[in-house]
Amino acid sequence: MANEVKYLIYTLIISIFMIITINYYFSDENKKKSFRSLNNINEKINIYSKKLPILENDTQNIIEYVQQDNSKKKKYNFWKLLETNE
Repeated sequence: MANEVKYLIYTLIISIFMIITINYYFSDENKKKSFRSLNNINEKINIYSKKLPILENDTQNIIEYVQQDNSKKKKYNFWKLLETNE
């Protein structure tokens, strides 16, 4: 009998918690607060983006191409490299 009452109380507490949570989540007050916070975040992003400095592009002509002589390239055979493991 005591266990049944204990389980009933646990079930009631969990149910009441879920009902209160759902009511708060879907309330108009919560929707207004979340919408206001999203608007504030967007405004802060816009203000911050206007203050960002623009950096100059200094990456022009930094790559130097080197021509390699491919005639001296040694041909490797993968299986022969494994066989002669010294």
